[in-house]
Amino acid sequence: MQTEKWTDYEIIATGGGEKLERWGDVILLRPDPQAIWEAPFDMEKYRGLNARYTRSHTGGGGWTTLRPMPAEWTINYGRLRFLIKPMGFKHTGLFPEQAYNWDEMRALVGARGGRPTVLNLFGYTGGASVALAEAGARVTHVDAARNMVERCRQNAKLSGCPDDGIRYIVDDCSKFVAREKRRGNRYDGILMDPPSYGRGPNSETWKLEDGICELVRSAAELLSDKPLFFLINSYTTGLQPTVLENILKLYLPSGSASAYELTLPTSDRGIKLPCGCTGIWRA
Repeated sequence: MQTEKWTDYEIIATGGGEKLERWGDVILLRPDPQAIWEAPFDMEKYRGLNARYTRSHTGGGGWTTLRPMPAEWTINYGRLRFLIKPMGFKHTGLFPEQAYNWDEMRALVGARGGRPTVLNLFGYTGGASVALAEAGARVTHVDAARNMVERCRQNAKLSGCPDDGIRYIVDDCSKFVAREKRRGNRYDGILMDPPSYGRGPNSETWKLEDGICELVRSAAELLSDKPLFFLINSYTTGLQPTVLENILKLYLPSGSASAYELTLPTSDRGIKLPCGCTGIWRA
C-alpha cells in the first residue's frame, strides 16, 4: 500500500543500497538496505544534491554537506506541516510512507465523529499523533526520547492542532501501558511503531521479536468498549505482514485483522520502494 498524495517529498532514484530523495527543496542521499538493484546513474553526482549520509565500516555514520542547506526546514502533507532535520542514524524526523496509515486512521476517526481517544506508543516525532489530532482525536503520545516528544510538540504547533489535542509523555512504553491499565484508562484507538531494538529513559531494553506479542496483549486491554482500531507498524525485515496479522488475530477481540506491505512510489523506472509493513485491526 502507498500514498500518492505527497508533493513536498519525492524519491528521485534508487539503487546500490541508497535512495535519492527530495524533501521540499532539499536533496538528500541516504542508505536503504532494500534498494539492492543497480542505480540508474551515479546518484552522488546528482545536480543539486545537498547532503549524503554515509555509513561507517566501524558502525554508525554521518552526514556530509555538499551544497548549502538549512539546518532544518518544513514540508507539508495536505494541511499537516512537519519539521525536517538530518539527524543521526540517517534519520530526518519523518517517515513519509506512514502517510498511508495516517489517512487510514484519520478516516476511521472522521467516521466516528466527536473526539475519539488514541494512544500512540513509540510515537517518535509525532507524524501519526499530529495527523490524528488535526483530524479531531485526543491523542496520548508516548516515546522514551524527550527530544522526540518535544519535536512532536513543535510539529503539532506547526500543523495547527488544538491545544488539548495531544498529551505528551516521556516514558518506557511497556511501563506506561501497565500503569494505564492500573489507572483504568481506555482508548478508542491504539497504534504502535516499535523499533527493532531500543532503550528506555532508564536504560530499559527493548527487542521487537521478544516483546511485541506481550506488548500487544497488554495494550489490547486498554481498548474502550467501542474501539476503532489497533495498528502495528514494523520496519524490521524479519517480520512479514502475515506475522502482524496473526498477532492481531490472536490478541485482539473479534473484529477484522489485515496486514500489508508499505511502499513509496518513485520517479525511477516505475520502481516501488518497500518500507516495512503494517497490521491493522478494525472493530
